Amino acid sequence: MKILIVEDNEKLARSLRIGLEQEGFAVDCLFDGLIAERRVLVNRDSYDTIVLDLMLPGKDGVAVCRAWRGEGITTPILMLTARDATGDKVSGLNAGADDYLAKPFSFDELVARVRALLRRPQGKPHMLLTAGNITLDPQTRRVHSSGREIALTLKEFMVLEYLMRNKNQVITRDDLYDHAWDFADSSLSNTVDVHVKNIRKKLKDNGKIIQTIRGVGYKMAA
Repeated sequence: MKILIVEDNEKLARSLRIGLEQEGFAVDCLFDGLIAERRVLVNRDSYDTIVLDLMLPGKDGVAVCRAWRGEGITTPILMLTARDATGDKVSGLNAGADDYLAKPFSFDELVARVRALLRRPQGKPHMLLTAGNITLDPQTRRVHSSGREIALTLKEFMVLEYLMRNKNQVITRDDLYDHAWDFADSSLSNTVDVHVKNIRKKLKDNGKIIQTIRGVGYKMAA
């Protein structure tokens, strides 16, 4: 399961990311409301749950939540609010948030609420991603190529999933890095290329499906 954390307190956001990754989730962090709004609208099915702070630069959480719901985004949203701000809680729920959690909160409670949201039926079919002879199941995190199950690391899965969700689009290396790695990650500059090389090797792809766009990045052919 993949979670998006939208929180302008970078220290808190990164702490939550580390904790949630230890719980088995894949996590992205964004620190600006407007950037988060655009990310989700462009990648509509990328996240299983969103943890959204109320007070954000760029655009506040209530406005972002309302914009997503207005565009038909049904991803469960856990709104982070001030402890005694009843009006903020009501505004968040009215904007379409599924639940709220008042600051300060315990990490265990946040995990429990996230898991509760994930257990709720979402009213949308379980969809597989396909490209050529490759099938990827975002829910079970299983990948098959020509009927053969492929064992991928978490980062490899995230890179492949992002490419498959954006078939026939040129994806830059920076886009892939921002999607699969924390912004403060100290990995080597060629880490994306190394992971794509490993994915190709496991899929036995010689570059026909995951195509290299020289000087830019990659494209997943249909």
